[in-house]
Amino acid sequence: MKEHRIGQITPGSAAEAAGIRAGEALLAVNGEPVEDVFDYEFLSREESLRLLIRGKDGSEREVLLHKEEDEDAGLDFGNGLMDDYHSCCNSCIFCFIDQMPPGMRETLYFKDDDTRLSFLQGNYITLTNLDDHDVARIIRYRLQPINISVHTTNPELRNYMLGNRFAGESLKILDRLYEAGISMNGQIVLCPGINDGKELDRTVRDLSRYLPVMESVSCVPAGLTKYREGLPKLRSFTPQEAGEVIDLIESWQRKLYPEHGLHFIHASDEFYYLAGRPMPEAERYDGYLQLENGVGMTRLFEDDFHEELARHPFGLRRREISVATGYLSAPSLTRLAAELHKRFPFVKVHIYPIRNDFFGESITVAGLITGGDLIRQLKGKTLGTRLYLPLSMLRSGEDVFLDDVHVSEAERELGVPVEAIDCGGADLVRAFLGIREKKKAPLFRPYEPGRGRSDP
Repeated sequence: MKEHRIGQITPGSAAEAAGIRAGEALLAVNGEPVEDVFDYEFLSREESLRLLIRGKDGSEREVLLHKEEDEDAGLDFGNGLMDDYHSCCNSCIFCFIDQMPPGMRETLYFKDDDTRLSFLQGNYITLTNLDDHDVARIIRYRLQPINISVHTTNPELRNYMLGNRFAGESLKILDRLYEAGISMNGQIVLCPGINDGKELDRTVRDLSRYLPVMESVSCVPAGLTKYREGLPKLRSFTPQEAGEVIDLIESWQRKLYPEHGLHFIHASDEFYYLAGRPMPEAERYDGYLQLENGVGMTRLFEDDFHEELARHPFGLRRREISVATGYLSAPSLTRLAAELHKRFPFVKVHIYPIRNDFFGESITVAGLITGGDLIRQLKGKTLGTRLYLPLSMLRSGEDVFLDDVHVSEAERELGVPVEAIDCGGADLVRAFLGIREKKKAPLFRPYEPGRGRSDP
């Protein structure tokens, strides 16, 4: 029976009143063993609990605990999962972590494929780590939505793309989740000449059978860095191929929406940028279900920008500032800065796209720009009184870039204050005008390798 060491007891809690102490271990709740946080949360909802506790001396005792229904019992286990993270058992041909340069933080090389993180943090999982027990727990505890990296519904092709001979077989889990009514979202990482074209058409057709339980599916191009020695040969989409992906997806949207009220399948913003096409209207994103994969982020950002800009009358405010971003979003930001300049002619905004020398020029999202590239390319540039960055450039909750360069170092090297701002269009307007509230809570989780895109 697994034990879970108790790190702290909440003062005044039911656990403290029952005499449970930090350093002891929880074994079971109401006679059922506790595997991880989901067992604990599900089993401890009742008002009366029987906790099997192992003391520091190894002796076991049963503790009766009384609390309000759904009230926290007051046990803190330190580890949010109450378990180790489940690592990935695949060798995906497009895996971003396999394309990381050597010498970075150890945590950046860990490949997770943990169903619990899909529910808790929105991570996408491949299903290859799940056994019957895991699926039964998802259904029993109603862990939803589950975000699934599908990539293809062709079993043999999925085996190849995921580098796992059981990857195709694991697609059968979709049927069990569908029959149980567990809501799902899907993701397809597209590689030209491999799972696009007829294979993509097949995948969309197969996944559409799960509507409306599967609410959305995103298509994103594989991110390719310059560190691919010894890995399968992959290439980027051409503008023409990107347009073909969009055409296929939009043809399916026209077919599915009248029947289900959902457009269901979506191309990421990168495909529209690459094909040189305008972004779809807001209504076509079904409430922006796939923002973490960069689907609709540009449309939402620009609409928020225009709505906020309309709230501010023409003015004579004087201000010169600069913004650093990735090549992907630079054209959109340049256009928006010009619109703001018309309303506020004395506010000058310099937009600087940063070339990604660290990972390679094919990586164009802002969330993977390093401090070193930023400093080298902006030194000597006209930056005005402040340099703004999208919050996705920094590690979550810290003032540190992906390459461990601190924001303070960038400020020292560039000679101006550097401030990371939220990824919303309204936040950008207020920052440009110097009236933004000082806060650093991201609207969307910053982009991390293998977890989708989050660009301003």
